[in-house]
Amino acid sequence: MRLVTLVLFLTFTLLAFNAGHILPGVAEGESREQKVWARAGSSAMLPCHLSPRKTWKSWKQLPDKTSVLWRRHGGSAHQEPHMVLEVGYSGLRKTALTMRPRVSVQDSALRSGNFSLRIDPVRSEDAGLYEAQVAYNKEVHSCLVDLGVITVTLSPPSPVVEKEPLLLSCNSSHQASLVETCWFHNGLLVPTSRTFCSLHGALSILRPAMSDAGSWRCQLRYSDNKIISATYNLQILGFDGPTNPVVYAAAGSAADLPCTLSYFPSAFGINVVTAHWSHLAEGHLQDCGTSQNLGSRSFPLRLPAVGPGDAGQYRCDVSVGSKTISRDVTLAVVTVTPSIQGPVSEGSRLLLICSLTHPRGHEHFQWKHLDSAPTNSKLAVTSSRNLEGHRSQMGPTLEITQVSQKDTGTWECSVYGPEGRLGAVDYGLQITGAQISNPPTIFSGQVTFGLTLTFFFLLMVCVLALALQKRARSPAFPALEGMVAVTVPRKKEMEENQKEKIQQTEC
Repeated sequence: MRLVTLVLFLTFTLLAFNAGHILPGVAEGESREQKVWARAGSSAMLPCHLSPRKTWKSWKQLPDKTSVLWRRHGGSAHQEPHMVLEVGYSGLRKTALTMRPRVSVQDSALRSGNFSLRIDPVRSEDAGLYEAQVAYNKEVHSCLVDLGVITVTLSPPSPVVEKEPLLLSCNSSHQASLVETCWFHNGLLVPTSRTFCSLHGALSILRPAMSDAGSWRCQLRYSDNKIISATYNLQILGFDGPTNPVVYAAAGSAADLPCTLSYFPSAFGINVVTAHWSHLAEGHLQDCGTSQNLGSRSFPLRLPAVGPGDAGQYRCDVSVGSKTISRDVTLAVVTVTPSIQGPVSEGSRLLLICSLTHPRGHEHFQWKHLDSAPTNSKLAVTSSRNLEGHRSQMGPTLEITQVSQKDTGTWECSVYGPEGRLGAVDYGLQITGAQISNPPTIFSGQVTFGLTLTFFFLLMVCVLALALQKRARSPAFPALEGMVAVTVPRKKEMEENQKEKIQQTEC
């Protein structure tokens, strides 16, 4: 029982304490004036609440017994207050034409005693003193709220195009004299420089870049030490990616030149965007085509097969509304030039020279012998073979002093920069008399041994055959082999021959 009594005592004490205190903006008789600051273009809430004691006692009667009238006092003492918004007992609403439909009160909050006025969006001319009169049963209570407006203006108006000068101005409805203006970009104080110039509450950006987009906050300090600040989200229409992009492509391959806007044009209320590509070749601009894109922000140029003649500077001109922005893209083509054209004889000296059009000065080259094993993905089996004996495995020139069969295949020249690999080109090396595949060593030894054995067997057969042939021609009596048969002429034949000689002499 003592515990329950203690809890009840504390509860009633807390209620009595809350009944004697009024929250900020509470309509309890004549409440003191409040100050609310809002940036032009944003929303503002002017607070006005009934005290918790009154809403707790008769919350069921609020919808039928309560009305509210919001009025704004004029800029001078001689002007009469004029009606802004009125909600009668029956729920009928009246709104000033100059503020319709920017002002409202929440229907769901009226029953709980919340009569705050919402203004969305706020304009610079909305600054001033507002008064709410809440009629509750037979009593009238009031709320006084002084609305101050801080204005951040942009010139020229959105969309802001990169590299075109812009001016951010910041001022407020505060009556004291301005002493100092500070600007912060993404939370960091921006010092005055050649690019950023601050004067009399304004910030000038001479050549805005995409890095200048984001949150800008101005901070105003007045002579009465009052500090007022406002934030502005700056959107700059430009291109994604680096300022001067370079695309590296191998000779004979396709190349895609990027041209992508930083924002969708529809964010600025622009629906039709036109892009035009041109190529600067030999001092003349060549037309590459025009395209329109209604639902995207990308306008790439695709070149199906590039060569050294296609390298150079390209320009993408995008027309957004009445403004045109341009982006230059450089195409660098990677080529390989061999010192020997066509198939290369085995044992000859070969130089492979990797060249790059439009180098920026920081590129370096690397040669690699690729594995020629068939696969769907070359990168999956790409390996670097031993380049010992080649004096230029790093650098634009690869020297092979004596070309051999193991050098057959694809040689890759890769171009690298500080950001990593930029591009690559392949060269297929064909050698005269190159074999598609080499038999294993063990099989090669077996074939050699078989050929040697066969040759020896044939040689023995030939020797045996000659020996048998010579033996077959030998005589039966070797002693008679040296004898010579001599024929003795007859006597009659000798006499006839002598007579013929004598006759010839007499004649």
